[in-house]
Amino acid sequence: MIGLIFGDTDFPKEILKTVKKKKIKYLIIDLSKSKKFRKDNKSYSVSIGQFGKIINILKENNCKKVLFAGKVNKPTFSKLKLDFKGIYYIPRIIKASKLGDAAILKEIIKILSQNKIKTENSLKFNPELSLKKGNYSRIKPNKQDQLDIKKAIKTLNSLREYNFSQGVVVRNNKIVSIEGKGGTKKMLEKSKSRKFKIHGVLVKFPKKKQDLRIDLPTIGLKTIKQSKAAGLKGLVIKSKQHVFLNKKNCVKFANKNKMFISVK
Repeated sequence: MIGLIFGDTDFPKEILKTVKKKKIKYLIIDLSKSKKFRKDNKSYSVSIGQFGKIINILKENNCKKVLFAGKVNKPTFSKLKLDFKGIYYIPRIIKASKLGDAAILKEIIKILSQNKIKTENSLKFNPELSLKKGNYSRIKPNKQDQLDIKKAIKTLNSLREYNFSQGVVVRNNKIVSIEGKGGTKKMLEKSKSRKFKIHGVLVKFPKKKQDLRIDLPTIGLKTIKQSKAAGLKGLVIKSKQHVFLNKKNCVKFANKNKMFISVK
């Protein structure tokens, strides 16, 4: 039995498909905003502050392992439903939240570990969603693109440990935008250029010293389309340190629009 702790994005749906196909016993702790898994009879809708309930559900079902997938947004702590253990643990979560969303997940993992519940890698059941080094489109980065990529990687590597940024846009060797709390979509909207139509690059790498079991950069067709709308030429991700959804259609879209998809 595995406990699937699911937030938002499409990644959890892919995991659930695989788990069902392989007939693996599971239960879902649904932390998504819209409670998107409520129709599954093995799903439990809980608040992030109900640690007692979460731990009891896992233990009652003999769940000694969990897997995190999807985005879990920083909660409004004053509005959280807290149970007894939630009251006990919440000061740790509030303290971690000041360091960003990834720090919240790390603290939850520590709490689960203290209750003898192990956290598995998000890609345990779907290793095919992470790509190896290489170029996956017909178009390859040219010399200017390579300079932009180098600048973007250097920028991400220079960010402090708990910075929430996983992405940066560089054009003509200049930083155009760094991912903020609004995520990749808002960063790309800020990066739109009237002057340049196929110029510049989006680089999405894991945060510095990130726990690679959780919260990996997720790329899909929406990201590619948003990059095109921003006037960018390509996208770069880190080998085996990302989640890549709908690869076939992403590559098809990139080829059609003379864009590149590269894995470093």
